[in-house]
Amino acid sequence: MLSKNYPLHDINVVFDMFEETIKRGGVADNTGDELTFLNKLFANMPPEATEYAMMMLHGTKGVDLPSNAKEIMPLYIRFLNLAEYLEKVDFLRDVPDSPSMDEIMERHKMMDSLSEHEKAFCQEILGFKFNASEAEVEKAPESSEEQPEEEGSALHLMNAAAPVWACVDPVKTALFYEKNLGFKATHLSDEKMPHIRLTRDNIVIALVESPVRIGSVSMYEFIIYASEPMLLYHELKSNGVEIVEDLPDANESEKASSNRQFVIKDCDGRKICVSQSTEIM
Repeated sequence: MLSKNYPLHDINVVFDMFEETIKRGGVADNTGDELTFLNKLFANMPPEATEYAMMMLHGTKGVDLPSNAKEIMPLYIRFLNLAEYLEKVDFLRDVPDSPSMDEIMERHKMMDSLSEHEKAFCQEILGFKFNASEAEVEKAPESSEEQPEEEGSALHLMNAAAPVWACVDPVKTALFYEKNLGFKATHLSDEKMPHIRLTRDNIVIALVESPVRIGSVSMYEFIIYASEPMLLYHELKSNGVEIVEDLPDANESEKASSNRQFVIKDCDGRKICVSQSTEIM
């Protein structure tokens, strides 16, 4: 649901508002291209078509679209998709000092929804496609054959990696990570190397039994990269996880030479650093 105070009729002001949000960062790499793409398409539409887009932006119900406007409904959908995406990015940028668990879960849900909006960015629409190299809109080739996938979507020969941790009591460690850190444990006793697999989001850890836990020679034995470390900090703290290095305030972090982070200790004494992700959301 859109909530910003948009102008009633000037779509150019709306696009300027979109651009300001994009410039502040925290968006997908091709968000600016999506903005340019939609802007150029609307520039070639009659004023009436643009006016219907503004009515939809303000949530006008029961808009009686003429047949020629209904034909460009995919353009309206993409326009509203970008508006909602950028409102979510703006909302997530303002992090409360002491969020409740409900607020934390709501923010996680909103963050997860961003990828759904991003799927549409720069996809062909109304028979046109966006040429990122020239920042131009051009007629899409008419062909019934599937277009080749973009570079980077090829088969990944290395899909994922998991550290293997030696534990005196893997079950005890697994229970700690399930209860306190929100991981899911899968007991794989029929593997060549029997282990317990811990998973949460994009992280996988393998626990194996060993008479002696192998210690670490570095400051931390594991680093978790988080897009919003403050949210994870409050979640783990409320679950009783031992915090050995507190998360600094956002204002202090801006002046610091190191990344924003905090450090926890698990039930086996491992020090785990949770660090601000340098990737975009």
